[in-house]
Amino acid sequence: MWQQDMGDKMTWTEANARASTLNLAEYDDWRLPTIKELYSLILFTGAKGDGSDPDTYTLFIDTDYFTQPFGDTANTEERIIDAQTWSATEYVGTTMGGDATVFGVNFIDGRIKGYPKYDPPANTASEGTAYFRFVRSNTDYGTNNFVDNGNGTISDQATGLMWQQADDGTARDWEDALAYAQGLDLAGHDDWRLPNAKELQSIVDYTRSPDETEPVMLAIDPLFSTTEIEDPDGKPQYPYFWTGTTHIDSYNPVVYDKAVYIAFGEAQGKMNDVLYDVHGAGAQRSDPKSGNSGDFPDYIGPQGDVRYMLNYVRCVRDIN
Repeated sequence: MWQQDMGDKMTWTEANARASTLNLAEYDDWRLPTIKELYSLILFTGAKGDGSDPDTYTLFIDTDYFTQPFGDTANTEERIIDAQTWSATEYVGTTMGGDATVFGVNFIDGRIKGYPKYDPPANTASEGTAYFRFVRSNTDYGTNNFVDNGNGTISDQATGLMWQQADDGTARDWEDALAYAQGLDLAGHDDWRLPNAKELQSIVDYTRSPDETEPVMLAIDPLFSTTEIEDPDGKPQYPYFWTGTTHIDSYNPVVYDKAVYIAFGEAQGKMNDVLYDVHGAGAQRSDPKSGNSGDFPDYIGPQGDVRYMLNYVRCVRDIN
């Protein structure tokens, strides 16, 4: 059960305190949702607007049931997309070179990112603020129940999905990724496919992350095997993984040229010519579906998100 309206922005500490005292619809067991719970609300029928007029946006949440504010562009320096909804899930690593970070969903532009918990300078100033939507009941939502089938597949008995245990070590554009998944014959099954965004996000382990002390600990259960790559600085890193979900990240004209990916390693970006983990392992962003591979990696957006365009594949099928 979800809170329908969110009210004003709060700090993460204020939101936890508010949830503990909230009495709504005769229930008093409200809490902050995990990032998996919060992401369950996203709809990829959303579409980017023109950057200034809210009426040009189709939100990534069902507005027949939920209210969703935009950034306050009239009275503050916020952008229209600065209306992130934070979760209870803190990043076990840091972003931006040392910032304590909380994961949130942006229902204006359709992404999961880790957001610095404090205003600049990092970890020394007051807490930043965001929107919060409280939830109640079913605290087991998003908990995996993995079984190693011993044949190159992992079953999640919590979701009824069977996963490819190891990627095949090949980077592909999205169209080739679709073709690979459709042609895969593994463990006696030939009905494999690219997972959709929610399916792939369901196997992120947000208790794990790469950092300076344990760079090999990517955000997925160690039952899975993941190819190691080099980042744009030539350092060890892990690839992004494609989903079958289109992300509409354009306006006038609307084009369908990007697809969602999940970062199980660092969600990197380049700022001031320095490469950082800008959004955290477990972030969801998007890449062009195709292009000239010689033009990538490149860097896009305020945090210089690293775009590879050639990403990796972990196929899924329904357990029959």
